[in-house]
Order: sequence, then structure tokens, then C-alpha cells
Amino acid sequence: MKEVSVIDIQKPSMDQLFSAATEDASKAMCRWTNGKITLSLEEVVEVTLEEVSQEMEIGEELLTMVVHCLEGELGGQLILTFDEQNGRQLAASLLGREVGTDSEWSALEQSALCETGNILSGAYMKVLTEAIDAKLVPSAPYFMQDYGASILHQAVAAQAMFSDRVLICRTNFQREGESLKWNVFFVPTEDLLEKIEHTVNASE
Repeated sequence: MKEVSVIDIQKPSMDQLFSAATEDASKAMCRWTNGKITLSLEEVVEVTLEEVSQEMEIGEELLTMVVHCLEGELGGQLILTFDEQNGRQLAASLLGREVGTDSEWSALEQSALCETGNILSGAYMKVLTEAIDAKLVPSAPYFMQDYGASILHQAVAAQAMFSDRVLICRTNFQREGESLKWNVFFVPTEDLLEKIEHTVNASE
């Protein structure tokens, strides 16, 4: 008999929780990009750290990431990823410039993406904080760039000592109706995941 995870059992309520967080994030992103970019939640899935690359269909292409660590007792990480083209286009749009062609990202380009991460993480964490009645404060974001799965492993390596599970919020990012190759995933510590699961149980 197939083992059913806690997330599978609680999926409807888990989806509701992260749908509310995504809705707030979409409103914030819409304001940040003057109505050009919105997002919607497709589903919430739980995978092991080893399954992240496969689940997100990430190979060896160049990726750009904005990573937030959650401060406080519960902890975790929120990670936003872009492919090279979409990351560059977003930065150019925010800065009112032509798309950059230099191999190295400028400080302004990096700052534009980090501020995007700030806006998204702030919206997500506000909803989660209210839901679980525990303060989640994202740290200042940092910018990373590398090839494929290796950058994911770097981003979640520190988290592996606390938890081997990742919550992937399958999110549809759109720019004026066109789908973008962006992803967001959430790596909670075991304590934070248990707190979320307890909240979901209590709401049923």
C-alpha cells in the first residue's frame, strides 16, 4: 500500500493557506511591476531535497536565484528562481532599460531582483505569520547564479540538517498573459513544517 504523506492528507487546506499567500504576493507583484506581472498558485507539493531538481524540471541551464532565510526560532528559506532570459527581462523592465547583455549582472540588476524577492517574501510571510500565529521575518535577500541543480543544492544545503522536506508552491507567473519560467519554493525547518501542519489540522 502506498504511503500517504501528511501533506497529501491535508492538501485542500494546505492549498487554501498558500493560495491566500500567493494572492497577496500577486497583488504586491502587480503593484511593483505596474500591473504587468501576476501570479497564481497551481498546487502545493511536498518532496525530499533530493527530488527538488526533478520535481521542478531543472537541468543544467543557468539559473538566477534570490534567497531569503527566515529569522527566528522556526526558520526556513524562501527561494525565487529565474532562467537567465526572464531574470534579465524583469530587471530591465524594473529599471526602464534595455535588456543587459554583459555576462556579469550589474549591481543595479541584482538589486532589482532582490527587491522583487523582498516584495514576494514579505507578502507570503505576512499571510503565514497570521495563519500560524508565529512571527516569520525574512532576512535581507542574497543573489546567486550558477548552473542547474548545483545552485539548488547550495541553497538548501544548510537546511538539510534540519529537514529533508521541501514545500514547492507550483506557481504560474505571467507577464501580460504570457507564462514566465519563474519558480518559488519554500524550505521550512521541521519545527516550522509541524507548526503549519498543526494549523491546517486545527482548521479542518
